[in-house]
Amino acid sequence: MVEVSTSILTVEKGEESKTFFELEAGKTDYFHIDVMDGKFVEKDTYEKMLEYASYIKRISNLPLDVHLMVEDIKSAIEDFIAVEPNIITFHLEACKSKEEVKEIIDYIKQNNCKVGIAIKPETNIEEVYEYLPYIHMCLVMTVEPGKGGQTYLKDMTEKINKLKKYIDENNLENDIEVDGGINLRTAPEVKKAGANVLVAGTAILMANNYGEIIKELKEEIE
Repeated sequence: MVEVSTSILTVEKGEESKTFFELEAGKTDYFHIDVMDGKFVEKDTYEKMLEYASYIKRISNLPLDVHLMVEDIKSAIEDFIAVEPNIITFHLEACKSKEEVKEIIDYIKQNNCKVGIAIKPETNIEEVYEYLPYIHMCLVMTVEPGKGGQTYLKDMTEKINKLKKYIDENNLENDIEVDGGINLRTAPEVKKAGANVLVAGTAILMANNYGEIIKELKEEIE
């Protein structure tokens, strides 16, 4: 089953309540929280995303899908665990050692939360394989992290394919999430390659009818 995680990165101040309610009515599966610290990536959305996530927690029961694009992963986990996210995803590239990766996986699990590992476009997919048995999801960035509205990088389709093949061959049960440039044109390609959680921001928030586009993004490939 394909699920949609709507990125709320570009939701305007003052429009939060209306937008979040409409997204819930439109049957988004998750709210995608893009947490950036201005160091790991140029943009800084940290306080805004903490504020939005806290607000969503008060008005909605929909799960939060927190994507940490930060250097100090542990501190960010401590801040965002308070909003009881369904899953916290951190970047492999932000870790200095395999030991650190394993420590963070354990730390997130100790806080009763699912774990995801994200990788940037230039990171080889093989680098994540050894962690797959211990995590719930792998997030393949299909654009450079840190900016909204970018175009999907075509080379990423092969990466998703490779990951899906490895998961299936090893009888693993990881979700494959894709983030970056996902819209009605690119969605069929990533779904066919094996992605089952699609992050979309601009494509959904620019649409006249959230429910309609979310439904189309979820449609299974024939």
